[in-house]
Amino acid sequence: MRAAEFITEIIDAFYIAPIRAAVPRQLYRYGVCGAANMVLDSIWYFLIYHFVICKRFIDLGFVVVSPHIASLVLVFPITFFTGFWLNRNVAFRSSGVRTRTQMARYALTVAGSIALNYVCMKLFVETFGFWATPSKTLTTVITAAYSFLAAKYFTFRKRPAEHDTD
Repeated sequence: MRAAEFITEIIDAFYIAPIRAAVPRQLYRYGVCGAANMVLDSIWYFLIYHFVICKRFIDLGFVVVSPHIASLVLVFPITFFTGFWLNRNVAFRSSGVRTRTQMARYALTVAGSIALNYVCMKLFVETFGFWATPSKTLTTVITAAYSFLAAKYFTFRKRPAEHDTD
């Protein structure tokens, strides 16, 4: 898997002493992969919104979809798969679980992240009366922690020793 090894080497080149002292390598790789996927998401969103959807409403016959939501729907599968690939091949390389199983688990954790974002924003803004931007920041921190823990202990967890195929 040449691309994954190349990406891992680039990421690890920046895993320098101050970072090493504070952040475990797997968490560091996970963070870099997440940040890279977020940047890719923004680039794809921009391109699709401006050049594919062209800022137009999309009439599907039974519903009219706004351009920003249509772009979101088109970008989601792209970043879903790039996020999965990066996590599987860079951040959590040592898992022995089958790809199909990992993909199903990843879909569940992504759905959980979406639900957690929704619940947290509703709770912080509508129940607690916090401002929207700090609420979104806090929600992002909570969701990132959830996502990492779900990836490490569920989606890409290592097989028990008795099931290892190495």
